[in-house]
Amino acid sequence: MVIPGRRVQRRVTLTEIAEACGVAPSTVSRALSNPNRVSTVMYERITSKAQEMGYTSALLPAADNRLARGTIALVLPNLTNPFNLDVIRGAQAQIRAASYLHLLVSTEESLPMEEQWLREMARTVDGIVVSSPRIDDEALRAVSQVAPTVVINRAAPGLSGVVIDTPAGLGQAVHYLNSLGHTRIAYVRGPHASWTDRTRFEAITAAASESDVEIVAVGRYQPTLANGAAAADAVVLTRATACIFFNDVLAIGALDRFHQLGVAIPDDLSVVGCDDIFGASFSHPPLTTVTSPGESAGRAAVDMLIGRFATRDRSDRIDHISAHLTVRASTGPRKDD
Repeated sequence: MVIPGRRVQRRVTLTEIAEACGVAPSTVSRALSNPNRVSTVMYERITSKAQEMGYTSALLPAADNRLARGTIALVLPNLTNPFNLDVIRGAQAQIRAASYLHLLVSTEESLPMEEQWLREMARTVDGIVVSSPRIDDEALRAVSQVAPTVVINRAAPGLSGVVIDTPAGLGQAVHYLNSLGHTRIAYVRGPHASWTDRTRFEAITAAASESDVEIVAVGRYQPTLANGAAAADAVVLTRATACIFFNDVLAIGALDRFHQLGVAIPDDLSVVGCDDIFGASFSHPPLTTVTSPGESAGRAAVDMLIGRFATRDRSDRIDHISAHLTVRASTGPRKDD
């Protein structure tokens, strides 16, 4: 990834400012993000030194000769999942409306790549939106101390963001399947480092504990069609009568494989996905899934980030967006043995 030269040249890091002032980087961060948390003397000292050193960002008054109002980076784990395309559409619309430049980055499901690029971009852009990050909370908080950062689908102390309540929708799915007579349900899990997968699995097991339902966890899969097909073979071995997939990409990949294996959907096995991506409604059969408004999440995350530019407020806040179960033809009553 190449960062435009003008961004590198104009950006001074918080650590450099801290060394020049003889204070800790955290003190500089507090002064620039929330002036009320430092004394007036300290605030004036730090901001004066920052401007003297050429530090400018959306958190400080813009220079008259800036070529653009600012740059916002949108970081996603991949560009193959249609859900991420919805996030891009929503985020891009809000970024463009606010006259910012838009930097789109895919980390290709690589945790080391994600951590490295976030660390580097934090020194060169005005703000960052990270969707479904794979790195841990501590690393994300470190990034947010350098540049304003908003996270989609991650909730943790010290982080701000937007969370889509797909776990609640998957809890609805468990109760719905149980109402159809299913008592043994497989859950095909997502990537190892996925906070989203963990919260979805917790919601599914919690809903199962409220009914006479056994949950069988199946593997760990990156969300691709090919992995969905591989997961289908594993699901058949569980002898479950219903299956919930981490997301629609895996579920749709599995549907073709189930057909090859002679497993009739939903007569032999009910299938539920998550996200309601483009294509879920016309898969074969149409997929029951949790409708997750990715475009709304993208818009809300950018709105939150830009709002922080204006208020200089970096106190952590999580906004929630509701999700719901959408029933289609891939689910049906349990067939008698």
